[in-house]
Amino acid sequence: MEIMESHKLAAPQHNVCENIAERSTISLSFPGTIGLLSPRGVEAMFLWCCWKWKWKWKQYARKLIRSLNFSTTKGGAARSQEDVFRWNAMIREYVVHKQNEAAVQLYCQMVRSGVEADNFTFPCVIKACGSLGSLQLGKGIHSHLLQKGFQSDAFVVSALIDMYAKCKEIEIARQLFDKTSQRDVVSWNAMIAGYAKKGGCETLQLYRLMLQSGEKQNPNSITYATVLSACSPLITGSQHGREIHSHIMKSGFASDILVGNALVAMYAKCGNIDDACLVFDKMPERDTVTWNAIIAGCVQNWCWDKAFEFFHQMKVKAAEKPNAVTVSSILPACAALIALQRGKEIHAYIVRNEIGYDAFVISALIDVYAKCGKIEMAGLLFDRMNEIDVVLWSAMIAAYVQNGLTYKGLDLFRNLQIIGLKPNSVTIASILPACAKLAGPEQGKEIHVYIIKNRLEGNSFVGSALIDMYAKSGSVDTAVTVFKGMSQKDVPSWNSMMTGYVHNDKCYEALKLFRQMVLDAVRPDEVTFSILLSACAHLAALQHGTEIHNYIIRNGFEFVVMVGSALVDMYTKCGSLKVAWQVFVTMSQRNVVSWNTMIAGYGIHGYGKDAIILFNQMQEAGVKPDYITFIAIMSACSHAGLLDEGFQYFHSMSREYHIMPGVEHYACMVDLLGRAGKLDKAYSFIKNMPLEPDAGIWGGLLGACIIHGNIELGELVAEHLFELEPENAGYYVLLSNVYGVSGRWDRAAKVRAMMKARGLKKTPGCSWIEVRNRVHTFFAGDKSHPQSMQIYRVLENLTGQIRKAGYVPITSPMLHYCEDE
Repeated sequence: MEIMESHKLAAPQHNVCENIAERSTISLSFPGTIGLLSPRGVEAMFLWCCWKWKWKWKQYARKLIRSLNFSTTKGGAARSQEDVFRWNAMIREYVVHKQNEAAVQLYCQMVRSGVEADNFTFPCVIKACGSLGSLQLGKGIHSHLLQKGFQSDAFVVSALIDMYAKCKEIEIARQLFDKTSQRDVVSWNAMIAGYAKKGGCETLQLYRLMLQSGEKQNPNSITYATVLSACSPLITGSQHGREIHSHIMKSGFASDILVGNALVAMYAKCGNIDDACLVFDKMPERDTVTWNAIIAGCVQNWCWDKAFEFFHQMKVKAAEKPNAVTVSSILPACAALIALQRGKEIHAYIVRNEIGYDAFVISALIDVYAKCGKIEMAGLLFDRMNEIDVVLWSAMIAAYVQNGLTYKGLDLFRNLQIIGLKPNSVTIASILPACAKLAGPEQGKEIHVYIIKNRLEGNSFVGSALIDMYAKSGSVDTAVTVFKGMSQKDVPSWNSMMTGYVHNDKCYEALKLFRQMVLDAVRPDEVTFSILLSACAHLAALQHGTEIHNYIIRNGFEFVVMVGSALVDMYTKCGSLKVAWQVFVTMSQRNVVSWNTMIAGYGIHGYGKDAIILFNQMQEAGVKPDYITFIAIMSACSHAGLLDEGFQYFHSMSREYHIMPGVEHYACMVDLLGRAGKLDKAYSFIKNMPLEPDAGIWGGLLGACIIHGNIELGELVAEHLFELEPENAGYYVLLSNVYGVSGRWDRAAKVRAMMKARGLKKTPGCSWIEVRNRVHTFFAGDKSHPQSMQIYRVLENLTGQIRKAGYVPITSPMLHYCEDE
């Protein structure tokens, strides 16, 4: 077996090295004496070299090996037990300190020196092969140990199972496991860990087989920790996790810290944050991993307040203080809440306590500042880092893209490659959204080619970003092709494809994809349900939404804030305001999004005064209104005709809440004035805006001009709209309706002729209805439905009946205008 000529070794630390070395009274000045040392003395010398000379320890370790005159005796026969012990000690230390290539090199040198490996040698060197992910090296070692007759040793077999599993050869690992006559807990754990890494139900099946086996091998803490980690990706993970939790309670491992940490992580990843907190509270002892798990779990489940509370407790009460992992876990909460002040406080804590600026901490800080709109601060952090790390570059690229600096993000992506850094999956996923924001998908296609050339297309993270990019660029068919071509689809991949369908008005396709996701036993998360409920809201598919609600309850997601808010939104948009209110009041936690959704729901249904009452209750509950809250409450005032109240909220948002009105708020006020018939005041309001009015504002006023028959102002407003969006057919139709209301058919005809000359066509009106779990879609004048004849006959019959009942239709020309096509 060839010795690898080059490898990089980092200096490991060993707390007892110096004392051992001192007791051995070793001197490097006389390396010839090393061969006279006992095996323990040799081991001490090796460890001392590792500890003492840090950056040049490799040189001394090699010097030590060359000086070990134990390869052969004068007669050429290998020394036995002492020699093997020395070699094993050094190989083990290399593996312990993750110097796996060096461990394999040392094993090769040991074999060439004529020293016979034993049952302690092989587990160490096989572990090194598994850590390297080198199947070829592992098979070579396997072949060697077969020749030496160690294939039945329990420790060797367990190491082989672990190695093959890490090298993704799970079938070979299982064959070895099944052929083993005497299985111990180590071999069971190795096989279970292999399946857990692969994913799927096999982990739980093997765990149950272990419980049922007559080999008297009871699970230990490692077994429980491994099998719990396999629960969260499964659709029924929470149920399985509770079952294993009951086994843990019966077997007496409930107080084990490793098991406790695994339980906290499992419940959090399954969306059961309350159970995770319960386990955390009952743990007799906690370490840093425990605190990090509960903080990360709260952040993952959008329980921001709980996350900050645990972080504060850890700082003040816990023996273990926050480390780099802790702050990297809590900072995303600041980013999600756009909580700049909290982010700055944590940044100051990092500096004061010298936690250190590793790539992940800096990346999290960059993300906070970028999400809070402080892109200059993010850039300053990036520029001050001397370390050239792809993680940092990826974070900065994402920061530029999120803040609309698309071309800066693309430039940084190019510079990253120029300086010799290879983009990873995170980098690619960060730059692809920039391509989606450009005019077409050409730039994205170039990066797609790069992905294929560098064999990154199998990465689910990259695949999800590609799907998102193509879908947002309007190339939904290409997005579907990418999705179907993915060898491994995780939950974000499914979510990206469903989002792509919804974004391209293919909501029914999103619902069908969810059914396939369930059939494939992929466990949805809170984002999945948010997407699906949005699709139901868009379709007004109440029955579908109710079914999804039932699914949410069965799987324990009803208490997740994000899901609760999405349910409220779905029910309000499907017309079930009473059910929306019931969901809202039963939510265990409500954030500003929950309150905004319910206020907006009242507004949509015309209950402006109820929306105002809820706005006041929101503040009494200690929730601070945000930018979206004022859009919701002003829109509610507009729908209910509450002119004075609408202006009161408009002025108070900047005076009392220090939120500057945006284009959306001005649009609400124009709509409010337009509905009240105060058209001149609305026009004056627009002209005095500090912001540039967009087409939405002018379009709202044009609609009001039609309702109130103000032709002169309508013509003036239409001119602004044609300048802003000359290709929008809807505005031409509105102007034509303005003329139709006043009977000026000649001018209406000119507008229609202008549309035809420019090749513009208005999208036909569309409506849909859900019958027996199926959504039926109808367009204006549409006869494509297979039951259209029966439908029109029923419609004629209903029309006759309502006329007999005294109904008089409004025959305003604007209400029956349609295009020739």
